[in-house]
Amino acid sequence: MTELLTAAQMRAIEQAAIAAGEVTGLELMERAGQGVVAAIFEEWPELDADIGCQAGEAAPRPQASPGDISGQKMGGEAFRRAVVLCGPGNNGGDGFVVARLLKERGWDIEVFLYGAPDKLPPDAKVNYERWLELGRVKDITHYGRKDGWLCDVLVDALFGTGLTRSLTDLGDLFWNMEDMVDCFEIEFGHKRGRPAIVAVDIPSGICSDSGKEFPHEADYFRFSATAHLTVSFHRHKQGHFLAEGPDHCGKTVVKEIGLKEGKNWCKENRKSLCSLATRLHPSWARKDRDGHKYSHGHALVLSGGHGRTGAARLAARGALRIGAGLVTVGAPRAAMMEHACQLTAIMLRQMDGADELRRLLQDSRFNAVCLGPGLGLAADREGLVLEVLQANRATVLDADALTQFEDRAEALFEVLHENCVITPHGGEFSRLFPDLAEKLNAPATTGPAYSKVDATREAAKRAGCVVLFKGPDTVIAAPNGLCSVNSAHYDRSAPWLATAGSGDVLAGFITGLMARGFDPMQAAETAAYLHVECALNFGPGLIAEDLPEQIPAVLRKLDIF
Repeated sequence: MTELLTAAQMRAIEQAAIAAGEVTGLELMERAGQGVVAAIFEEWPELDADIGCQAGEAAPRPQASPGDISGQKMGGEAFRRAVVLCGPGNNGGDGFVVARLLKERGWDIEVFLYGAPDKLPPDAKVNYERWLELGRVKDITHYGRKDGWLCDVLVDALFGTGLTRSLTDLGDLFWNMEDMVDCFEIEFGHKRGRPAIVAVDIPSGICSDSGKEFPHEADYFRFSATAHLTVSFHRHKQGHFLAEGPDHCGKTVVKEIGLKEGKNWCKENRKSLCSLATRLHPSWARKDRDGHKYSHGHALVLSGGHGRTGAARLAARGALRIGAGLVTVGAPRAAMMEHACQLTAIMLRQMDGADELRRLLQDSRFNAVCLGPGLGLAADREGLVLEVLQANRATVLDADALTQFEDRAEALFEVLHENCVITPHGGEFSRLFPDLAEKLNAPATTGPAYSKVDATREAAKRAGCVVLFKGPDTVIAAPNGLCSVNSAHYDRSAPWLATAGSGDVLAGFITGLMARGFDPMQAAETAAYLHVECALNFGPGLIAEDLPEQIPAVLRKLDIF
């Protein structure tokens, strides 16, 4: 797990380091600028070619018109040009450092400032003045040319993590920043300029806590920058992985700037941090070599009636593949034949109504239960949910088991317990937590905007159990505030998971892991991570039936035996 930070948490870490005398603000700014420049050349090494200047020397001025200079050869040597857009805060200060460092490498640099120089924070003002020794700073209202951007690299150092408002006064300006908004495919040397767009911290217009776009007009029209590369510092921010953030960030990298989180800070803030699932510890999913099938748990998956049985089989298959020792499907009499024709390693028990379920659960070896996939919404289905919850077994509630209570969520919350996981998608979340969904879906007029992390944490506290809020930015939270994000973005993008039955398999994965003894939070995190890995392993053309069958290959790849 990798920790994700909010803007406030990042500021607190910086301020603590400065107060302790470990580093100065100017040193942090210098390191940030160095990190951005390093990231540019790591991503596009062709830009790091010798352009005929020694460090510290001014680049030769082109004789041609600006429209002809991008990538041209001057005296047989390459010529590179960057435009740096600096904002009114410390993000702008980082931009001045980037401009200076590129200038010292022989690049031609044009710098624009949004805001008044005399209102810059002290450290940013120092770097503004350092830049003035090398070149000019123009007012940003003069930026944007109808004939193109005329550069190889466009650096967005306007707002970063500090933005907490809509860009109302930048509306007209953004119309002139076509590349920054549309993020055209990079084409170095293009006669009009198709630059590599690099965002410092996060693209301007995106809330770094929530990943939401700040609207810039009264009608909530959204108009935010987009980057090919986003360079963050010390840690990723939540907004890099939530909501619209990933669509605007392009590739994200993190550069170290010499910060350390002190033990006192960590102890005080650990439960307020959100983690990003980046890998699994091998011991999490490894089976006991001396165990037997019952020592690895017995999962029960409840099925709907005739014609509604497929979802339960998908969940059951997921539970078995993820390592539960035994899996049984409990089905009404009318559905027994459908199941019997298709189940082999998975066992089958007739179960009509709450009374038969109660008798079935007298067998204490059933230690995890999954309800919801294809369960149906008939009146007697609610009794099944309540019966399982009263039995106090490890329980996963999905789909129909949640929809049963859409008008009476409080009745469900009263019987949920700490050994439960609920797995709503956006619609189900809105029905169970309408007030939280309203806050989450409201336009982000001020920041930090209410995030999916905030909503899931509040939902878990209210429900009294782990909540897995599904989506490409799946968020998992426990009642004690622990929270993680399982991101299917960037190199883990898995759009093929948007297929019927995918969520049923995920519910089965969680159930199987809980049957094996995983606690609810660990089971939900592990299942969500493996769910994406299975999709990536299969690739395009995936259907839900394929997901459980990828588990053996994925576990081998992760060195889990």
